[in-house]
Amino acid sequence: MRLYHSSNTIVEHPDVQHSRNYLDFGRGFYLTSIHEQAVRYAQRFKRRGQPAWLNVYELAGSLYKWNIQHFDTYDKQWLDFVVQCRDGKDVGNRVIVGAGSVVTHDIPDDVVVAGNPARVIKTINQE
Repeated sequence: MRLYHSSNTIVEHPDVQHSRNYLDFGRGFYLTSIHEQAVRYAQRFKRRGQPAWLNVYELAGSLYKWNIQHFDTYDKQWLDFVVQCRDGKDVGNRVIVGAGSVVTHDIPDDVVVAGNPARVIKTINQE
């Protein structure tokens, strides 16, 4: 899978441990599989008089260890996710958040949550 990250610097080795805690979607390193979206974001740096880099990564192997949220379109579900995440809640790794759920507190690793407010409904075993 090819992924893109726009930045004002070259990022050869992404490092989530040293990212800011309250980015748009919480602590993390944000990637997109949409080339055009990454190019548009890079252009924002240029408009601010900064250098713009389009970092490209090839992701191979199992994606299980990554916390991935996938949206096919910018719809209501995507917007709800963005708004909820900007509230500073920390969603753990390998978490599945049910559609329409409202995350009102931090969510631990390896769980499935659903509801309003979101509650743990299942633990994910990594056996």
